[in-house]
Amino acid sequence: DVQLQASGGGSVQAGGSLRLACVASGFNFDDYAIGWFRQAPGKEREGVSCINSDGSRSFSIDSVKGRFIISRDDAKNTVYLQINNLKPEDAAVYSCAAGAQSRTALCWGQTGPDYWGQGTQVTVSS
Repeated sequence: DVQLQASGGGSVQAGGSLRLACVASGFNFDDYAIGWFRQAPGKEREGVSCINSDGSRSFSIDSVKGRFIISRDDAKNTVYLQINNLKPEDAAVYSCAAGAQSRTALCWGQTGPDYWGQGTQVTVSS
């Protein structure tokens, strides 16, 4: 069975840091781009960062650039999201997803990720 298990969330003060981890199993991790998404209460889910299958390229949305760093360790089938200088607006449930590496796009194609995992809660106090 395919599994994507996110962990590392917690409650931190604004300006603090967290490192989220997404451990994958049940598919060929090396062939998949991995991304992090977040959803705050009352808001739509938004893609935050993604990293391509060989780890050579990544993308982050403007609101987190310079603060969020995505990386992957293929030996551990794990993708990390280092979150620095947390802001109250970063509070959300963060989840990871995997999509077959696109030949043309940085991560996956227009159909989006193939697999989704459950999330981990990030709470930020001001």
